[in-house]
Amino acid sequence: MAASTEACQHTHLQLFPSAYADEIEGYARPNPGKRMGATTKSGHPPKTPKGWGQRQAASHINHIAVKLSLTFPGPLVLPDDDLHWDPKWPPQSFRSWLDEKERNKITNERKTLYIAGVPKLDFNSLKDDRQVRSWTMPKLKSDDEDTERPAKKARLDDANDAFRSPPTQDFISYLGAFYHNLPIKSYPAPLRFLPWHSSSSKKSSKPSPLTKYLGLAIDDRVTRIRVRPCPDKTFPFQLNLNDILDAAISALPDDAYSTLFLIDHDMYEDEDDDFCCGRAYGGSRVAVVSTARYNPALDGKVGLDYAHMWPASHCKEFVDRLCAVEDLVPKPVVGTGLTDAELANAPLRKAIDAVKDLDIPKSNEELSGLWFSRLCRTVSHELGHCLGMDHCVYYACVMQGTAGMKEDVRQPPYLCPVCLAKVSYAISTELEGGDEEVKEGTFLKHQTPATWPVRLNI
Repeated sequence: MAASTEACQHTHLQLFPSAYADEIEGYARPNPGKRMGATTKSGHPPKTPKGWGQRQAASHINHIAVKLSLTFPGPLVLPDDDLHWDPKWPPQSFRSWLDEKERNKITNERKTLYIAGVPKLDFNSLKDDRQVRSWTMPKLKSDDEDTERPAKKARLDDANDAFRSPPTQDFISYLGAFYHNLPIKSYPAPLRFLPWHSSSSKKSSKPSPLTKYLGLAIDDRVTRIRVRPCPDKTFPFQLNLNDILDAAISALPDDAYSTLFLIDHDMYEDEDDDFCCGRAYGGSRVAVVSTARYNPALDGKVGLDYAHMWPASHCKEFVDRLCAVEDLVPKPVVGTGLTDAELANAPLRKAIDAVKDLDIPKSNEELSGLWFSRLCRTVSHELGHCLGMDHCVYYACVMQGTAGMKEDVRQPPYLCPVCLAKVSYAISTELEGGDEEVKEGTFLKHQTPATWPVRLNI
């Protein structure tokens, strides 16, 4: 497990994109006025008092933007981040989300989010069960050899050991708070991995080799799942996520708004992929998330910096250090126009101060909690796509795109003001109904205090 060699005090906050962002051709973060307008149904920033000139109005909006950044900082945009590789990703405002014709609205008849737990193994022999289960165990390099070795059995494969992928009920409880007022339930049928038979009659056909195909059974329906060796050898084999999503589509409950499948095996999307941690078919209202790559046993191999995971990822010294690799001159610390008391009591500062003295997780309970926290971000992110939300480029947000595990652990677990407006509207107005005045009042009531300055011109 990687950690910073020296204890960083996180003296200065990184509230806006890094110096590296300025060097990326085609990247431009939406300006404060557009960020404010992105939270409104009209698409325009909040109105300023009569008699204000253009300069005074712009200064007012900039002040609001700075205050919001203390809770909702900008995306970091570091080397090899998602926005580095796709800098022109189009922003999706609240208004554009509302106008999206392909978006599936939540209804009283179709409002439940179903979470399906990891499939059971149902093979013809204990040997086959163990073989397929072994594919969930990461291969780690030992310190004194170049060959890959399986993760220690005592830590990862002991039935009595507590360090296992998190239970389904924990995700249901978490999502019940994240998507408040939406029913979150366990998927009504158990999922099973079993041998794949090319013929409908098991008696007349031999099962395919396990390293080529598996069957994913849901009730009496079985879907073929392609299997391939893992290209980077982190795991022995991977499962095809498109096949798993096809199975989810074929078994979507009638009252489901969406269904998410949890899988312990590593996954891939197409032959060009090394791996894929999760994917949603938003229009079909299904998603799948693999627990495999989030396993803390892989942190050393990936090179994660425990001292600068979210929220400490927004430490300016850390960001400057990563940008220095590209021979960039760090941006100087500039004034924000806020008082020392406002900066000291900023939610982001409080969050960093709360975690900066934490020890590196070592016990099974701590590692399991770390594993769960990472998966919660991805599960809520993929279900956000089912709600019609695109990747967010406005702020550091749970709906940001990610290009790898290092970027993933630098991102927050919550929605930014723009994405929060979408979820609040979907649940509090489209689902609960009422006339336009009632809808608007309910919608505003569901917004968090952190977004009030945007709406109330404070």
